[in-house]
Amino acid sequence: MSAELRGVVVGHAGLGAALVAAAEEITGIHGALVAVTNTGADRDTLEARVLAAVGDQPGIVFVDMPSGSCMIAAMRKAAARADIKVVTGVNLVMLLEFLFHRTEPLADAARRAAESGTKSIAER
Repeated sequence: MSAELRGVVVGHAGLGAALVAAAEEITGIHGALVAVTNTGADRDTLEARVLAAVGDQPGIVFVDMPSGSCMIAAMRKAAARADIKVVTGVNLVMLLEFLFHRTEPLADAARRAAESGTKSIAER
């Protein structure tokens, strides 16, 4: 069993905060996820926000879209650290999966979150 991973949800406007609030309400787990917004941030400021949110522990940075300022900021910081993984297309299901499996090794937790988030998307 590994140390608990940090989850950082990076998104446009208030998306990250809304997803974090919903995940915490559903699970009752507080403090494992941190929201970062790009509102009012240039590239350097957004990168600093992402890095500060991850801190000095291993973590997964969940990004709202697979392109744009949030993704670029996350990838630039992740490239410099082997203990950060980036997962794009964040959704509520993947955050719930992360919260319940955040003691898994980093690569396993990132893969599990991405797979569960992908599987949750369906047309009915």
